[in-house]
Amino acid sequence: MVIFHLSTECYPVAKVGGLADVVGALPKYQNKIKGIDAKVVMPWYNKPFIYDHELDIVFDGFIHQGADMLQVQVMKEKSDVLGFELYLIKIPGLLDRENPYGYEDESFQFLAFQHGVLHWLTAMQIRPDVLHCHDYHTGLVPFMVDNCPEFSFLKGVKTIGTIHNGEYQGVMGWNMVSYMPPFDTWKWGLLDWNGLINPLACMIKCCHAFTAVSQGYLEELFISFRGLEGLVRNEFEKAYGIINGIDTEVWNPETDPMLDYNFNQNNVIEQKRKNKEKLCKEYQLNPELPLFAFIGRFATEKGADLMPDVVWKGIQQTHGMFNIMVLGSGNAYIENRLRELDSIYTNFAADLGYKEYLSHKIYASADFLLMPSRVEPCGLNQMYAMRYGTVPIVRYTGGLKDTVQDISTGGAGLNFTYPGVDDVIHAIQRGISIYRQTELMENLVFTNMKFDFAWEKSAEKYIDLYKK
Repeated sequence: MVIFHLSTECYPVAKVGGLADVVGALPKYQNKIKGIDAKVVMPWYNKPFIYDHELDIVFDGFIHQGADMLQVQVMKEKSDVLGFELYLIKIPGLLDRENPYGYEDESFQFLAFQHGVLHWLTAMQIRPDVLHCHDYHTGLVPFMVDNCPEFSFLKGVKTIGTIHNGEYQGVMGWNMVSYMPPFDTWKWGLLDWNGLINPLACMIKCCHAFTAVSQGYLEELFISFRGLEGLVRNEFEKAYGIINGIDTEVWNPETDPMLDYNFNQNNVIEQKRKNKEKLCKEYQLNPELPLFAFIGRFATEKGADLMPDVVWKGIQQTHGMFNIMVLGSGNAYIENRLRELDSIYTNFAADLGYKEYLSHKIYASADFLLMPSRVEPCGLNQMYAMRYGTVPIVRYTGGLKDTVQDISTGGAGLNFTYPGVDDVIHAIQRGISIYRQTELMENLVFTNMKFDFAWEKSAEKYIDLYKK
């Protein structure tokens, strides 16, 4: 069975969020299953990975997008170093940029990517068994495959859509339809949602099956989906919830090259302490206090806007009985507030920007990870934290409620219900109390490290869905 994963992100080529981690791991683990050949197709970016690896040009052609004629080059990473075949779509002026997102012509850009992929497959007579489309950036592919005569060779290929984050739907005006490949115009209703072209809604309507990245998130989409609740209810028979996994080869505290001190379940307490002491020394924190951490984009859906008030109010209310560290970026107002707090409080540290190596060090050093998310389709941070012996403190929502259970109900984490400053601080106070109970804290460390969030089980579930 041949599967092509279509995505705008893939770790380690280009990463903005969890989408990259999923696409960088899922096909690798699928390829470990007998009879499966999973590949990834993504845009070309001006990134170090591109220049550090040898690429072969496997296709060079042109597409018409409105009045524009665009060159489409397809490059293959030569050594399959990621555990799967990686193909990069390069379109000068559109798919040759520094970053995946943030451009004014994104709708045109993503249309060109989808058009370019299907043009290449059609021109080269490559007919996969499954086209697995990740998020709205590839949401028009299921429609194009079945309704654009240009791609008649692919008609009938099974399409699977995965919703990684339903907050982003790629909505665009009907003026953009002139840039799409010609299609059966009487099918326009498949593109439409409330008078606009909605690629995510189109994906749900047109794909053979769609998944959410956790069962908990799928259930939430039926009642809260930025206007698409009714559509999900209508299409419920082809909806599945499959929890993401983590790449346990990359995220392995025993072999992780980014750590100062590696560890396993036998020596975690001692080695984790060494990691914490070194990190605290670097950021002038007191290693004798419990260390709480927040890692992620400064987006309101992640609850990042709560963090400045959590810092100053939490330190005041506990009389400075804990350390807190924040790693992330993405909102100038939040960044400025955190900088100000960093200059005031000696037990708070902010590193503004995203550094992959530092996230690994923090997971290996922190005692608790804070995830006050308003929306969390799956969440990978809590899984990374647990694998590294860090106790997750999470809002009870989406994938977080599928993976983290409170200690009061037999779990090894801390839950809270409302995404508010006082609720987060109350959870921190619970954490401080637990930290002071050495035996309980060490048991939570051991228990969290035993959880198995490897991709194998989820990869099997996706294969079962493809076969179905």
